Amino acid sequence: MLNWIISGDHPRSRILTIVLLVVLLGLAFAPFVFPGTRSLAVAARICVLIVLVASYDILLGYTGIVSFAHTMFFGIGAYGVAISLNALGPSWGAVGLGTVAGVLLSIVVAAVIGLLSLRVRAIFFSMITLAVASFFLILASQLSWLTGGEDGMSFSIPRLLSPAYRLVDGEVLGQKINGRIIGYYLVFFVSLFLFLFMLRVVNSPFGRVLQAIRENDFRAEALGNRVVIYRTAASCLVAALAALAGVLNALWLRYTGPDATLSFAIMLDVLLMVVIGGMGTLYGAVIGVVILSLAQFYLQDLMGSASEALAGIPILPELIAADRWMLWLGILFVLSVYFFPSGIVGKLRER
Repeated sequence: MLNWIISGDHPRSRILTIVLLVVLLGLAFAPFVFPGTRSLAVAARICVLIVLVASYDILLGYTGIVSFAHTMFFGIGAYGVAISLNALGPSWGAVGLGTVAGVLLSIVVAAVIGLLSLRVRAIFFSMITLAVASFFLILASQLSWLTGGEDGMSFSIPRLLSPAYRLVDGEVLGQKINGRIIGYYLVFFVSLFLFLFMLRVVNSPFGRVLQAIRENDFRAEALGNRVVIYRTAASCLVAALAALAGVLNALWLRYTGPDATLSFAIMLDVLLMVVIGGMGTLYGAVIGVVILSLAQFYLQDLMGSASEALAGIPILPELIAADRWMLWLGILFVLSVYFFPSGIVGKLRER
């Protein structure tokens, strides 16, 4: 049964298996094990990013395509559901309509970009995706009557997901089961389903062809595979998955804006997570997301506390001051690339 659920794609490392189980159980019981608004926000963000980063790994790690437009599809999904809820009111029908519209628009845009540019060399495809992503970022900032401009959009969500909603009276394991908890489990279970779906895709005949194209596209073409069609299909698939991640993110935050979904800083984070975790393995996306997300949320606080604790020692408090957390995060990235060139998952599988 388990073999069928994970599509026969086992972690192939005892340490990796334990880490993945800890992450899964931690996310599954996050509202009860890590109570508090911030902890729940970190857990929800990890769920959303796992879908976003794993879908990008299908493109980069499994197909060998470098795209800078992945966060654009993430933003299209978020704006789709935000505009729909803003226009039609907080109903599940509006959520469904916005989701379908965002996913379809993402697939169409990805298909047009793919069919027009995947015939050329990979570097040109990357440049075209960068240009299109920049265009959408400017568009979202300029069309303030539709998207809220630079300020973004806040919107109401269905009552079932609002913090004021109570599913049951009293508490369960010390927690009130309100709309926020329901919203978290919506994000968690949809993310888990999408991750297992991606495992199914990369271990299917379609996924094998993508890996063959990554290794040698000329040989794959000679064997009768239409490389452009397969690459375009992969682009459309990951665009739809990124759009769904954007929908989850918007529903959780009840907000979307250029900095929250379309920013190139998010694209850079996605690249770092794929590289740190290990390209060409979806489990690497999980590891990369967890490490970088925890570092982004807690490294600054940890350094601030350590700096205060070492206040009497010269130089050290200045080196680990809280406002230097980006410097140490950069050093962490350089060290991880140096010691784990195949990513953390690749290194663990070599043991």
